[in-house]
Parts: sequence; C-alpha cells; structure tokens
Amino acid sequence: MSFRLNNFVFKFLVLLALIIVGVTLWYTHNLAAKFQIEEEKKVALWAKATQILSNPDTNDNLNLLLEVVASNTTIPVILADQNNHPIAHRNIITDNKHSNRKKEIDIKEQIELIKTKYPDHYIEIELIDGTKNYIYYKDSKLLQNLKYFPLFMLSIIGAFIVLVYFAFSNARIAQQNKVWTGMAKETAHQIGTPLSSLIGWVEYLKEKKESQSITDEVQKDINRLQKIANRFSKIGSLPKLKKIDIIPILNGSIEYMCERASSKVTLELSTTENKVETKINSDLFEWVIENLIKNSIDAISKEGKVTLHLEQNSTHIFLDVIDNGKGVKKGFFNEIFEPGFTSKKRGWGLGLSLVKRIIQDYHLGKVGVLRSIPNKQTVIRIVLNR
Repeated sequence: MSFRLNNFVFKFLVLLALIIVGVTLWYTHNLAAKFQIEEEKKVALWAKATQILSNPDTNDNLNLLLEVVASNTTIPVILADQNNHPIAHRNIITDNKHSNRKKEIDIKEQIELIKTKYPDHYIEIELIDGTKNYIYYKDSKLLQNLKYFPLFMLSIIGAFIVLVYFAFSNARIAQQNKVWTGMAKETAHQIGTPLSSLIGWVEYLKEKKESQSITDEVQKDINRLQKIANRFSKIGSLPKLKKIDIIPILNGSIEYMCERASSKVTLELSTTENKVETKINSDLFEWVIENLIKNSIDAISKEGKVTLHLEQNSTHIFLDVIDNGKGVKKGFFNEIFEPGFTSKKRGWGLGLSLVKRIIQDYHLGKVGVLRSIPNKQTVIRIVLNR
C-alpha cells in the first residue's frame, strides 16, 4: 500500500510550461528574423537615397530622398568615408557635452564595435567621383528587445516551475505530516485504553497474590506497551532531547531484538568507544534502532548477522547497521525511506520512513544507505552531531 502523492498534475504543468516556452521561442525567433529583414531593407533604402543625394546633378525628387533619409528614427546608422572617418550618423547616442573631436572619436569607436559585433551589417556605396562610402548599422532597440524576449519568457516560466514545485513539495510534506501526526496520536490513544484496564488487572492480581511469574510477565508487556504509546505520542510534537550515552541504548535494543529474532541470526555491537554522548530522545532513538535491526533481520533469508558499528570523531557520531541480507537496489537508496514503500507482501512501508523522520526532523541528523551488495553487505548509516 502506498501513500506517495500522485505527481501527475505537477508533471502536466511542467510539460505545459515547456510547450509554452517552445512555442514562444519559435514564434519570437521567426518574428525577430522577419523584423531584421525589414530593417535591412530600410537601411538599404537609406543607403540608396544617400548615394543619390551625393550626386549634385541628380534629377530625382530631392524632397522625397531627404524624407527617406530623415524617416529612419529607430535604426542606429553611421555614414563613413572609405577611410572610416564618420560623415554623418542617426540614432547614435553621444554626449552633447563633449567636443566635436571627442564625439568623432566616440563615433569611430561605435564603428569598430559594429564591425566586431555585427560583421555583416554594412553597405558599400559607390559615389559619382569614384570614391566609396560605407553605412554601418546595428539592430534597433526594438529588435534587440525582441531577441531577448525569449530569455525573459524562459525566466518567467522557470520561476513558475520553481514556485509550482515548492508549492507541491510543501503540500506533500504538509499532507505527510498530517497523516503521521493523526496516525500516531490515534495509535497512542487506542493503545492507552486497554493499557489502563491491564494496569488495573495487574494491581488486582498483585493484591490477590496470584502467580508472581505471570504477574511479572504481564507487567513487562504493559511496560512495553506504555513505551510504544509514549513513542507514538511524541510524533507530531517536538520531543525533548537530552545528552546521554547511546551505547547502553544500543545494547538494550540488541538484547530486546535477540529475544524475538531467529536463532540463525546473530546480533552484535562493534565499537572501540567506551562512551558516546549526544543529545537524543531515548524513546525515539531506541525506536529507530529497533526498526533498523528488524529491517535487517527481515532482509536475511536464512542464516545471517546484523552488526551495529559505532564510531565518532570530533564533530560527528557514525552508526552503521550492517547485514548480509538481500540488499537494496541502487535506484531505491532514497525511495526506501519514503512513506508507503515496501518490498514485503505484508507491510505498510512506515518503518524506515519513521526512522528518517526521527533522525532528520527531530535529531537534525542524516540517515541513508551507504552501500549495498546483495547477499553480502548492506550498510545503513546514521550520522548525528556530537
């Protein structure tokens, strides 16, 4: 059974955004190409008019030619002689405070810039006296903005995708938290009701001085149930952490699980440390260890061994749960810690997700599959801050 959120809607929105981006890029590219052709035609017409105006004996309509030259109000153009000395320019911004000499230098720099950035943006004009002039031109501001428009749209769509991702991610986390909290509180409540009755019956048996061994065993089970109820009651609220030595907790968990595991499975603690202290909630941390040991035991088909290897450095504590079970496929290293994921015929897929929640959310540590070789060695590592 899986509780993983169906992300079909998110994938659909991402696909729709990509389609919008693709269509926008295609349309804008075609529009910019057509617009550039029109600008080139305008510059060619402007060059033709300039060539005709250079002939003092022309019989053409001078007013019309002058109007053609003056009509260019958007395309930056520079008219230069064959030595690239500027003769005239339009739509080129220069500082009016500068001297004519300085303005000429600025225009020459603009010519060199156009040659570098737009190597094919020039028109050669043959004058009546046999000399040549050149018209250099750049894309207009409108065309430049049109070319950059796809990038703008891409950034907008990218921001939209990021926002949608975080919205879905937060919604999924909120939903998981709600499910976890509700399930945990309800479990604690359901366990608490028969517990109260059992405690009453144990007190009654003690007063009647019934078989002490039976009373002791029932008391052990009650204590265990109380511990389980206490663990579940802490899910959904911030547990109190206390700096304690975790070695006794590990030994206690191994002892408890040994009584319930097959005799073909060996459990042991491997460490050279005498004392390893860190801030934890002992009930929840003990729950983590028991879940990991149980997961390792379930992964072992026949005979096997589960080892808890503990070491530390100046900043961190490393606890490895090692077994020789069937292992975990590399593609599932992260997925096995998600709620609902299970490889068992029976199971809710909550054990390892509880481990992840307790270690990462409550103890600010890390947990994950360090490595896995099927039927040889699988290592799940917990990293805690000292």
